[in-house]
Amino acid sequence: MLKRLFPKYYPRYIESPVAPWLQHFAEWLVAEGYAHDPAQGHVRRLKQALERTNSPKPPDSSFRSDELAALFICSGQPVLFQATERAFRRFLYSQKRLIDDIKFSQFDELLCAYRAHLDELRGFSETTINQHLSTISRFLTDVLPSETPLNTLSAEAVEAFVITTSQRVTRQTLQHIVAHLRSFLRFCYDQNVLSSRLDTIDTPRTYRGELPPRALPWSHVLGLLRSIDRSRMSGCRDHAILYLMAHYGLRPSEIAALSVDSIDWTLRTLRVEQSKTRSTLVLPLSDQALRMLKRYLRCGRPGNTHPALFLRNRSPSGPITHYTVCDVYKKRARNSGLPLQGTSSYCLRHTFAMRLLTRGVGVKIIGDLLGHRTLESTCVYLRLQTEALRDVALSVPNKGRGRQL
Repeated sequence: MLKRLFPKYYPRYIESPVAPWLQHFAEWLVAEGYAHDPAQGHVRRLKQALERTNSPKPPDSSFRSDELAALFICSGQPVLFQATERAFRRFLYSQKRLIDDIKFSQFDELLCAYRAHLDELRGFSETTINQHLSTISRFLTDVLPSETPLNTLSAEAVEAFVITTSQRVTRQTLQHIVAHLRSFLRFCYDQNVLSSRLDTIDTPRTYRGELPPRALPWSHVLGLLRSIDRSRMSGCRDHAILYLMAHYGLRPSEIAALSVDSIDWTLRTLRVEQSKTRSTLVLPLSDQALRMLKRYLRCGRPGNTHPALFLRNRSPSGPITHYTVCDVYKKRARNSGLPLQGTSSYCLRHTFAMRLLTRGVGVKIIGDLLGHRTLESTCVYLRLQTEALRDVALSVPNKGRGRQL
């Protein structure tokens, strides 16, 4: 592998006292999907870092976290050496040669049991489970000092956490946080971890339709798609992502989960694994959508054997995440020159729902396409706009010759 990365200078690497480390690291980089140039740079910087030590470690030894931090300190190219440190850290972790000094939380065992409860008993998706655990981890860290047992938790401490959290989030977000706390505290009481019930927490009141519509004018959506330069691979990929969100109402997580095999070219369909309902939705692909996907696979997707449909633009090669989809929208909306400040990728789902409603599609069908379990969830997407209200307004009756007041 070293000869492949350094066809002209590979003797320097083979004859190095740290050659075994370089060889194994190079093989791991290529297996992880790093392109030639990034892999070459990482191996070169690792050679420099390891050779600075007086006595290089044997190839079967391990590294401590503090050792790595000191090993990759470089005044010349700090950013690049930090990137190599992160890659080498991941390599050591995969080889079980990283000794981490991080102490485990006293609640790790409890959180593992709660994760199993959410997964096996309540049937939540992985995304929902992670949201629950994120809230609970922050709650335990803020409310209970180190080494404080959970059975000392009081209702006043729970209320103080909710009040503090309400100062930095909206009422809609606070509703979710309170629901997470209720579920966890009820679980702790059922498991006899808490001696008294603390899950009776007041939730903030919200009203349907109190927020302004999030749906965008369709002309803005078309303008956003047209503003993307598809002559570059990144632009071709981003256009395909936003096109599928706008025309099919897909969630960012559903976009990230698409694979090349999700497209059935014969039946002209797209298979979507809906993350929240854990159901499979088969959508018909229009001629325009098929042309867009073919162009993306031909010009916007690097030659890679990875099954994911949308891949990262940078090394290592691999599937994108739902965070990438959100970042793609923010970047393209900012560069489009359109009045899209304050919007997010979910506005494309709202636009998709409103567009179907204005075309006479039933709310139940819209909910099925969006992957909703209840009509309540769908109605959030269908907030009427001012122009829609004009069509249902009643005319002012003519009072005729009646006495004027």
